[in-house]
Amino acid sequence: MLPEKFIERMVAILGRDEADKLFDCLENTDAVKAFRINGIKTNRADFEVANPKIDRKDIDFPPDAYITREEFPGSLPCHHSGAIYMQDASAMSTVHAVSLTEGMRVLDSCSAPGGKTTQLAAMVGESGIVVANEYEKKRCRILQGNVERMGAKNTVVCNLDTSVLAETYPSAFDLVLCDAPCSGEGMFRKNVRAVEEWSEENVKMCAERQREILGNVAKCVKVGGKLLYSTCTFALEENEENVAWFLESHPDFALCPVEDALASHTSDGLMLDGCNYDMKKCRRLYPHRSNGEGQFIALFERASGFDGEDSAKRKKEKKQKGTGEIKKSRAELETIAAARKFLDENLTAGVRGELIMLGELIFLAPDIALPPYNVFAAGVCVGECVKGRIVPHHQLFSAFGREFGLKIELRGESEEAERYLRGEEICADGFVAADSTRQSGWAAVLIDGCAVGGAKVSAGAAKNHYPKGLRK
Repeated sequence: MLPEKFIERMVAILGRDEADKLFDCLENTDAVKAFRINGIKTNRADFEVANPKIDRKDIDFPPDAYITREEFPGSLPCHHSGAIYMQDASAMSTVHAVSLTEGMRVLDSCSAPGGKTTQLAAMVGESGIVVANEYEKKRCRILQGNVERMGAKNTVVCNLDTSVLAETYPSAFDLVLCDAPCSGEGMFRKNVRAVEEWSEENVKMCAERQREILGNVAKCVKVGGKLLYSTCTFALEENEENVAWFLESHPDFALCPVEDALASHTSDGLMLDGCNYDMKKCRRLYPHRSNGEGQFIALFERASGFDGEDSAKRKKEKKQKGTGEIKKSRAELETIAAARKFLDENLTAGVRGELIMLGELIFLAPDIALPPYNVFAAGVCVGECVKGRIVPHHQLFSAFGREFGLKIELRGESEEAERYLRGEEICADGFVAADSTRQSGWAAVLIDGCAVGGAKVSAGAAKNHYPKGLRK
């Protein structure tokens, strides 16, 4: 049952006829399941040629998206391999508000579980960088797992308050995405708990929290860069009213139109009484009008600087006058050298990034300053050094599977693929890729062309190294 106050508010926003259509949709229809092709590992053409076993129906927007009736998609080989990402169609539409090109630097400030993060990583390419932040530690672990599964090479995962992001990355990004925590009205059809917890007090609390987050992450946008704000709610306080507040309090930003494709598949934002800004540039998605759930989108462009840049400049000058980088210990240098040797021996192509250590793990990190603490991952985890030998991490296979000198290629419907996903040893004979440069050693396992994990091949047998927590 929808809350009475929510019903009153939506009638005031949409009018009785349109609101009744929304209520009927929320109460009497099921949420639409959807997934998208992971552009990091494959593309629509190759996906269709592979023809993986998953129920799907093509939709015209967003690009590379399908709706599905699959009951347990997470158990399918194409999900394990990162060929697809299950994501609400409205949610995956958000990043299409802005045109992104390879090489851009992006901050996803509220990023778990990682759907938009991995979209952005694919769009900016390996030459771009995505910093993905999540405030809640448990959700940050989920984010890290999805970044690994999708094979992103260029993503930093951190667990910070947005105020720390503002201090760490002033004026640093071409795009900042603020997919802010909200009251979740747009998720009523998917999440009964969101209905049960709804209240006007919670709406107001969320709106205040969103303003704090927006104010912080705005400092991370460079001049000429974009700030993309989104919620999954219908409330004016969290959407258009927050947009008006932001523009009033941040004169260095202007509201701008989204890309035409998104605009043509969404509804205009709502005009506010006495507001001088064109809120029709904002976009709304309603479940009774689209293939997905509720979503709000606003795009800003930063036109000028602010005081934070001066402090950032002073901090940079101070660092340059200091002692420079912290010296690495001998043990650390030896570990990094061992990791470099391992990569040279096992990968057929050079890799981008600097080898660094976070705790006991070695990472191939993108070229960006890291936050002072709570960094869960920086680029691709190569592995750890045990008794002078590198034990590769699962992420190395997922991200660089195609570059491994030894590859085992499996079909998604094959018994070998099922056995591998169950954690069993498989036979390598007959499945080693034609372009492999060796017949034994560490191998990447590919399912329908997408790297899913690793194995150690010896005497024709492939010892399974698919992580226990991911197995079927």
